Amino acid sequence: MSGDTQPTVPFPAEWQEPDAGARPRRRRWPWLVALVVVLALIVAAFFAGEWVARDLVTKAVRQQIVSRLDLPADQPIDIEIGDPSLLFSLLVGNVGEVRLSSEDVAFEGLSGDVSLELKDVSIRPPFTLSGGTATVALDTPQLQALLATVDGFPAETVGIAEPNVTASTELSLFGVSFPLALALTPSAAEGDLILTPAALQLGGADITAEGLRDRFGGLVDPVLQGWSVCIADQLPAGIPLRAVSVREDLLVADFDIRGDLLTDAAQLAKGTCG
Repeated sequence: MSGDTQPTVPFPAEWQEPDAGARPRRRRWPWLVALVVVLALIVAAFFAGEWVARDLVTKAVRQQIVSRLDLPADQPIDIEIGDPSLLFSLLVGNVGEVRLSSEDVAFEGLSGDVSLELKDVSIRPPFTLSGGTATVALDTPQLQALLATVDGFPAETVGIAEPNVTASTELSLFGVSFPLALALTPSAAEGDLILTPAALQLGGADITAEGLRDRFGGLVDPVLQGWSVCIADQLPAGIPLRAVSVREDLLVADFDIRGDLLTDAAQLAKGTCG
């Protein structure tokens, strides 16, 4: 019997190659899900670390501000870190921008709503900064309290009407009293708050400085020369007054913050007047 006529015997089943169409598919999706989960955990850990970092730095900055500026321990202070990634700032030991604000901050005889912006704040000892700015906003009662420290100033009559501070007094001549209303323009000069008469009303009628002097002579010189209010003795020397203006119903004073404020004892000490 020839090979051509012999019956064909199939290979045993275990020898046969499985059908390609019947091959089981490799299930890759569990690996993809695992990768997504890992990435999500990494992102969550980063943001958790960023949150923890901001909390720690906020507390550290608050502690330094309260202690170095001699504020009450329970003084409410809002602190905002401007750096997009504080974790990186922690690595280099320097926070690029810190903004702080607090209401009714008391500086001995001066009080007001305060906001500060500090630049390049070191978060490691010795704590330093490159500089910054501060703004103090005074409402009418706070401004009256400040001006009450000025001899002869009618602080109880003070009001705020943009762009001026208002006040009133009386001029006496030959036993007769004449009511005088003042509109005072605020400014800053050599660290002092300056109030300069911008408009005058005598008995409800507008009058010029020359007209007032013609009627009352040298009696009105103290009024016409304005007032200089020193506040340097109520603030650290490293925070000098730069500008003053009226914004709506507030007197707003702008200050510079010197870079050596936190490291130089002389800058932390109260300033002096005159």
